Amino acid sequence: MKDVLETIIKNLVEDKNAVSIEEVSEPKTITFKVKVAEQDMGKVIGKQGRIAKAIRIVMKSVAAKEHKKTVIEFID
Repeated sequence: MKDVLETIIKNLVEDKNAVSIEEVSEPKTITFKVKVAEQDMGKVIGKQGRIAKAIRIVMKSVAAKEHKKTVIEFID
């Protein structure tokens, strides 16, 4: 699941080396903490959070196959 998120994020940003994703697993929930370069944060979040919302929707459907929930946090 982490590799799907990483592929999506890396295709949005310019500085691919600055992308780091931390995965915190709990029994029913997986939390992903996403860090990108400061200049790329706007590209990942998008206008009014539309891209971030789309990323969350895609990850929610991927997690549903494994009967889990996902939380994605974008960290400055």
